Amino acid sequence: MTDTGTYERAWETFWRQAPDEAEGVFWDADASRSAGLHLRYFGPHFDPALPVVDLGCGNGTQTRFLARHYKRAIGVDLTRAAVERAARDDVAGAATYRQLDATDPAAVAALHEETGDVNVYMRGVLHQCRPQDRVRMAEGIATLVGARGRAFVFELAEAAKGVLSGLAQAPAGPPVKLRPVFALGITPADVADDALPRYFADAGLSVLARGELPLATTEFAPDGKPIELPSKWLVAGRPNRAQEV
Repeated sequence: MTDTGTYERAWETFWRQAPDEAEGVFWDADASRSAGLHLRYFGPHFDPALPVVDLGCGNGTQTRFLARHYKRAIGVDLTRAAVERAARDDVAGAATYRQLDATDPAAVAALHEETGDVNVYMRGVLHQCRPQDRVRMAEGIATLVGARGRAFVFELAEAAKGVLSGLAQAPAGPPVKLRPVFALGITPADVADDALPRYFADAGLSVLARGELPLATTEFAPDGKPIELPSKWLVAGRPNRAQEV
């Protein structure tokens, strides 16, 4: 991506063209295979009295799950197409959705002014952002969580690049659901493993927990096994609560 406008247009195009059916997007696995599994790792750290922000919510699959566990869930995404789809798919109105550029300090500060400290859930966003945007996004997350909130960040590991490269070079070409990502010039798995915690440390947050888990996808290998991508997770925040001192 050469500029923020190009990046935003690519994602706007992606979500305008994405299939409507459940699991029609490569990474849009059911919450039982995504946020539902992650809950055991971020749940002990998140203050249930705080709202939760699903940063990079896409079509809202994980946001709707989070809304079942927290009193207020807000899905935010860079593109209008994504938040419109998320709101449309949330027929019960379990969460709210809004367009937000998480690298824009003024926009992030305005959201924090409205909500106060929040918990942030972010799955697979940093790894495909431009390097300078990753720094700004980590700073934005630090603003959102404030003193009381926590952030759960789940990102593709370096090893995922080799897996994706192998899928792209398969004799039949990449899996159907992965083709739009490559076609639009979006670069996945572009964060070094040791860089991930540094982004948050530099933003003033401490890494309170970390680990490894595969990212579930909605595609299958030729042998019928679900494709999973190596990934890492961390919980970040300001360790001011008694149980984390």
